[in-house]
Amino acid sequence: EALPLYEETLKLKKAKLGEDQPGTLATMNNLARAYKDAGHLDEAVSLFEETLKLMKTHLGAEHPDTLVTMNNLAGAYQSADRLDEALPLYEETLALMRVKLGAKHPDTLAIMNNLAAAYRSAGRLEEALPVYEETLKLKKVKLGKEHPDTLATMSNLAAAYRNASQLDEALPLYEETLKLKKAKLG
Repeated sequence: EALPLYEETLKLKKAKLGEDQPGTLATMNNLARAYKDAGHLDEAVSLFEETLKLMKTHLGAEHPDTLVTMNNLAGAYQSADRLDEALPLYEETLALMRVKLGAKHPDTLAIMNNLAAAYRSAGRLEEALPVYEETLKLKKVKLGKEHPDTLATMSNLAAAYRNASQLDEALPLYEETLKLKKAKLG
């Protein structure tokens, strides 16, 4: 039900506001996300690529909305098993986020987690582990040990340790994560 509404909204915004207006660009990004969520990965990737090109031109390469769209496009590439395109885009986005928003900003931390997950998906555990470890350390400081995002990263790191056959690190982290999730979430 969401897709036709987003498509109609985008059509109207392009007609009334123009293709390069921030509201139109936001709707393009939202429609692309909906395509991705619905499993229409070709449409999602194509629209994210178009949106990113327009955002870089009209908002700038370092605008927060542009950086969010870069992250979204990298995620669409990852979902489409195009890790060779996802990884460098995540890396570029993270570098820009660190400069623009700082290393401890929640959006920067989210992209760090996404990059680590992409490394893990690519079987590059030697790169995934330190990124997960740094992300977890920063999330504990910024968000707190019991924050749901921190707990998600703890679980992701434990899974990466397990994938790397580092069970001495994985098991205690899984146990701690479970204990904290039970206490915090029930």
